[in-house]
Amino acid sequence: MKLFYAAGASSLAPHILLEESSLTYVVEKVNLDTKTWNEGQNDYKQINPKSYVPALETDSGKIITECAVIMEYIAKKATTKNLIAEYDSQTYWQQRMWLNYIATELHKNFISPFRKGNWLPNTIDSKQLAYKRVLSRLKFVDQKLNQKNYLVNNQFSAPDAYLFVMTNWIHRLEYSFNNLANLKRFDNNMRKRLAVDKVLKQAKRILYKTNQIKQNHS
Repeated sequence: MKLFYAAGASSLAPHILLEESSLTYVVEKVNLDTKTWNEGQNDYKQINPKSYVPALETDSGKIITECAVIMEYIAKKATTKNLIAEYDSQTYWQQRMWLNYIATELHKNFISPFRKGNWLPNTIDSKQLAYKRVLSRLKFVDQKLNQKNYLVNNQFSAPDAYLFVMTNWIHRLEYSFNNLANLKRFDNNMRKRLAVDKVLKQAKRILYKTNQIKQNHS
């Protein structure tokens, strides 16, 4: 499988899940500014006409988009890893509920239409707007995590990788974890997982390389 991603974007979630899955995969970095991949040689709109990440090319060559759908696909492929429960079980529907809640209530509301470039809010007004929109929803998740390390049955599964992207964005946007103690604990625990640590270190190397290239061209 081939994951099209951008460092720090929501594609971090399926990237973590691929590491957790032990499935064979490769990654392709997408430049969201130029809408290209393969170091600018290929048009990303030919992969995903919606021009955002993630996108997943399956073993059969088909393209899947939308973060929650990609994550369920990966989890279903990793049959021995318990990343998602069997279809129509109570646990499965709980996991589906969280995947959809994170996609529609958290992910969507973190993305302010009043930002300048890229995908996260990066002006004072847009950051304040996003914080106002997500705070009550973050508090809801925080309450559900009371005395738990993970969202469903207190065991790591696909929704946790997606939720970690949201807590990582809290850090990146310099929002406060005040009144979000359970989410802060969740974030700390997730960073201790080997798959998360590996993917984050890879993202840091890519960001460093990208910044060096920009400096050399300036």
